[in-house]
Amino acid sequence: MSRTLTEVFAATRAEGRAALIGYLPAGFPDPVRCVQLITDMVDAGVDIVEVGLPYSDPLMDGPAIQEAVDIALREGTTPDTVLDTVAAVAASGATALVMSYWNPIERYGVERFADRLADGGGRGVITPDLTPEESGPWIEATTRRDLDRVFLVAPSSTEARIATVCSVTSGFVYAASTMGVTGARSQVSSAAPGLVARTKAITALPVAVGLGVSTGEQASEVAAYADGVIVGSAFVRRILDAADHEQARSAVRDLAADLARGVRR
Repeated sequence: MSRTLTEVFAATRAEGRAALIGYLPAGFPDPVRCVQLITDMVDAGVDIVEVGLPYSDPLMDGPAIQEAVDIALREGTTPDTVLDTVAAVAASGATALVMSYWNPIERYGVERFADRLADGGGRGVITPDLTPEESGPWIEATTRRDLDRVFLVAPSSTEARIATVCSVTSGFVYAASTMGVTGARSQVSSAAPGLVARTKAITALPVAVGLGVSTGEQASEVAAYADGVIVGSAFVRRILDAADHEQARSAVRDLAADLARGVRR
């Protein structure tokens, strides 16, 4: 049985460090190799895995993730593929959750999605485009199956908005460090520390920072003020640039190890 998000953050806090959270779309580059790559990430130091649900209209995703999602969709990836991927990852003992836009979950069936995710050992879902005001059915379904609901705050969020988001969030709060799409950047947004501080003033939940982290040095910088460091595009880019699957696995392990050292500095 994999640890819950609460258990992971409690453990990393006890170690005096931030949690490392890695992202990869399900079905990329294909369903079997995706599970292998995620397992490599975990073996090399990733604490929590976000399994992305590929979607044809990814509003928040930058070029690298869009390319990966296109590959996954061409491979025939469906919500069932995503849930099977989570189950395979969870069976290895890793803590896994889904990252998904709301439309695919709603079309799949809110209760059905929650049931399949929980039955497969998944721990929660990040829903970047679902607002608290429209999340009633999702709150009911996730509460019934003891799944965490991760909502987002952004630099533009007011204190009142952060409070509203935190009131329906569990597991951790996702702090989007920039206004814009995902993607590795040369430096992490200067708005991130302030956003984390404003969020921590409102909630006792862990706060994890995403959008832009791609190196161990950046991970160390973010880990100095956040409870979690989220990395997605950098992993995807390593896989896209690899000459073959074994090179991709090696690149993913190397990056995860570098990031893991970063959150421990």
